[in-house]
Order: sequence, then structure tokens, then C-alpha cells
Amino acid sequence: MKLPQSLVEAFRQRYGEAPALVVRAPGRVNLIGEHTDYNDGFVLPMAIERAAYIALRPRQDSYIVIQALDFEGEVVEFALDDIRKRELEWAEYVQGMAWALQEAGFTLRGWEGVVAGDVPIGAGLSSSAALEMATARAFAALGDIPWDAPVMAKLGQRTENVWIGVKTGIMDQMISAAAVEGSALLIDCRHLTLTPAPLPSGTAVVILDTATRRELAESKYNERRAQCEAAAHFFGVETLRDVSLSEFFTRAEHLDELPRKRARHVLTENARTLQAAAAMRAGDAHELGRLMDASHISMRDDFEITRWEIDKMVELAQAHPACFGARMTGGGFGGCCVALVRADGAEAFAESVAREYTAATSLTPALYISQPSAGANVLQST
Repeated sequence: MKLPQSLVEAFRQRYGEAPALVVRAPGRVNLIGEHTDYNDGFVLPMAIERAAYIALRPRQDSYIVIQALDFEGEVVEFALDDIRKRELEWAEYVQGMAWALQEAGFTLRGWEGVVAGDVPIGAGLSSSAALEMATARAFAALGDIPWDAPVMAKLGQRTENVWIGVKTGIMDQMISAAAVEGSALLIDCRHLTLTPAPLPSGTAVVILDTATRRELAESKYNERRAQCEAAAHFFGVETLRDVSLSEFFTRAEHLDELPRKRARHVLTENARTLQAAAAMRAGDAHELGRLMDASHISMRDDFEITRWEIDKMVELAQAHPACFGARMTGGGFGGCCVALVRADGAEAFAESVAREYTAATSLTPALYISQPSAGANVLQST
């Protein structure tokens, strides 16, 4: 049985009736524009079919009771008027979202439910943002709170930054909250403007999970952000968004090596992202693929967030005749790559690359052929 049907059945088994609501929020894959979001730059993600789902019903008190099917049926309970960090792993994203919503002045209702998802955890496909936005969708639906995607995305980012302690940008929550079915979105992370960018005709996106994992809070993600901030300080601006490429190349020799490399990636990645959106609007798969390839080189050499398994996966993908371009995607240090391929060759591409990757690494990857899905929504309401 597939999600969300299996989730509804689990709810029935636990509570003896059908849920009042089923909400969904998708994970995402970023086609290009990595580590640019917290620099007020541009990103080009698309929501994927894989998502977090919550089946729930309202309670008459202020408690949240939620069972996680993906964590051996663990049940967590907390009161909305007594939210405190308890190091509950997955549940901290639910608690943190409730905290952020209430801090923003929203009045929340208690509820009980069951949560499950099929976004791989730790793969760089934003399983945490999916859970945050599904939680926000649940609270909004129960409390008759209008769904304002940028507002909810900002509160999801605040959950990550303050409650969880990872200094992420706005991209993951924004695409999960606001995605449009059938299109990627060019997101201006300063102004939160959204511009649809459809995939070139006859192409598909293949997500290549390398079977390597990282935890952003324990990785060097925050260190990379600090290095970008140091570079911005050198140029006398708040964020690297305000530095032009010409100014960078004029003054870069006076900047310390690591901040210089990090800034070079961010600035050239912003340019590539805008060029990629233009290529998508023109239906130019070859140009989009070329920009994806260049992005990977920049992440490998200037931002230094790849690892040998990721580089090997990208190399194998790029060598396949159906592939237009491929790159690492997500925060880095493990997780997934993404490839743009001919739609009619996607299955053969996935089989071939998976086989060659296993032979090279002894790891078993997971490859998903994907098209852009819709953002957070209510699937069922009674």
C-alpha cells in the first residue's frame, strides 16, 4: 500500500476512524543555485513527488500527539503552551514549527495524528523542510489560517536557524510551500519573488542518491556560511548578493584564500542560475546541462562540499549519452546528485549509472525519475 493510503489506514488502526485532514508537503531537488540562498542570491529548485504526509484530527485541548511511522511508531506528545527542546530528533521539527508559528502571533489548535514520508532522510532532498511545511499546513488548516507561502517558509527557516540550530537559507521551505506542478521555480531569495521555469521539452530529472549521508548540523555547513559572511564583510556589504563579479575579480587578490574561493562560487553560481532559468524558458536543454556541469566543478573546487562518491556519481552520469548535465545537489558532504536527461532514455540511464556506481563504490544507490510536483496542500478534509 502506498502513501498516503497507508497513512490513513494507520490512523484508522490507532484512532478507530478516518482522519479529519490529510496534509502533504514535498521534498525538493535543486537544479542549480547551491549555497546561494543564505547569501540573498538565486536558486532554481523543483518540488519532487516524494513528500511528508500527516493524517490528523483536532483535539479539544492544547496538546499535540503525533506518531511517526518512519521511526518505529514512536509517539511524541507536547503541549502548545509548554514547548521546550527535548532533543526528540524528528519531533523537534514539529515542535519548532509550532513554536515559530506561535511566536509570530498565530493561534494554534491541538491535534493528534500520524506522520510518514518517502523523502529519503539525510539525502539532501529536504526531508526536514517537508516535515516543517506539512506541520504548518496542518496547523493552518485546523486554525483557518490563510496559507501564505512566503510567511510559512520564513517561519520554517526560523525553525531551522533558531530551534534546530542550522543556519540554512530560505530555499527548501519556499519551494515546499509554494511549488507549482509542472515547473521548477526561480526564487530570488532576497525579495522572495517566484518565476516559473519549466523543464525543456522531452527531458526528465533523475535524482541520484549516492547512499552517503550527512547531518547538516554536524557538518561544515555553518562554517561555509561564516566564510561567506567574512567575504561579504571584506567587500563592505551585508551579503554577497551585493557584490558584482567585476568588483570581485578586481579586489579578490586581497581576500584570504578560503573566503575568496567561497565567494567566487556564490557569485558565479548566481550568474549560472539566472542563465539556467533563461535556458529553461528557451527550452535549451544543452545549455542548462552545461551550466549544471559547471556548477558541480564550482562546488567541488571552490566551495569544497563534494566527496569522492558524489564526484564519481556525477562523472558516470555525465558520461551517459542520454545526459545533458549533472551536478551535486543539496547542502553537500553526502547525499544526492541531480541529472537532466532525455525523457525517453531516463530508465536506461538510471539502470546503467546505478550499475556502474555500485561497481565503482560497492554502494547501492537509489535513482528516482522525477517531474516537478505541487507545493504543500491539503489532500483530504472532512
